[in-house]
Amino acid sequence: AEDKHKALFEEIEARTDAQYIAGGAAQNSMRVAQWLLQRPDATSYIGCIGDDSLGKTMRETCERDGVRTAYMVDPSASTGCCAVLVHDGERSLCASLRAAKSFREEHLKKPEVWELVQSAAIIYNAGFFVTVSPESMNIVAAEADRRGAHYCLNLAAPFVVRPPYKAIISELLPKVDILFGNEKEAQTYAESEGWDAQDLAAIAERLSLEPARSSGKKRRVVITRGVHPTLVAVDGQVEWHPVQPVPREKLVDTNGAGDAYVGGFLAAFSKGLSIGQCCRAGAYAASVIVQHSGCTYPAKPDYAWE
Repeated sequence: AEDKHKALFEEIEARTDAQYIAGGAAQNSMRVAQWLLQRPDATSYIGCIGDDSLGKTMRETCERDGVRTAYMVDPSASTGCCAVLVHDGERSLCASLRAAKSFREEHLKKPEVWELVQSAAIIYNAGFFVTVSPESMNIVAAEADRRGAHYCLNLAAPFVVRPPYKAIISELLPKVDILFGNEKEAQTYAESEGWDAQDLAAIAERLSLEPARSSGKKRRVVITRGVHPTLVAVDGQVEWHPVQPVPREKLVDTNGAGDAYVGGFLAAFSKGLSIGQCCRAGAYAASVIVQHSGCTYPAKPDYAWE
């Protein structure tokens, strides 16, 4: 958000019909994974909030959903928020990061926070975090590599894979076990590498074969394509997996659909299920989210694990 957007946030806050929903890309994914797993404290989230009512709401929402939180609190900044404007089921976003930009790697070193990192079998970063604390991303990726845990990264947005942030992604890639991104993000990455940006299968294949720090691991590359089948490459082998269609009359809000897909995928992955089953869980989660406002869902999932 820029100064010119200040009036937008003020206008939304003045509306009586505005909804306040806990968000943030990685936090959305953890909430969805927790919802699908239905197991207390199956997930944790580390981030930064302000000492204000929005931060209080965010903490309470996550804890109600069963996600353990270990927030850094910056009393000098307001909790970050994202204005989401929905028209006919499609969304426009305007993010004001605020306290989210204050996160520092020193917070990770607190014993109660580092314990969460050390005990995690899967560690997930949204690519947006390259603008905040790339040092923290490198620390948790290195810890995952040291322990043999799975480090997962989402490309998040086209700007993340362009200079100056592209260098950070390139540094992290050898440690990445599961790489997520959508069609546009994958194509932007390919363009930055001088690859054919139109051949998604070839892009996924090449990304899956990029050198890995741990020789025994096979990188999984997951490229979502909206209503079209998801493309997955593992060790150079490419597969297509269907999504779960939602009738247009049931479409409420596409905000959070990609985050939900990741949450469903990782929930299934944590159970040791196949890539096909992971994609099925991701597609289910995304199909539920688009039928609700923001990243929200029913109390219990209507989903049967295979």
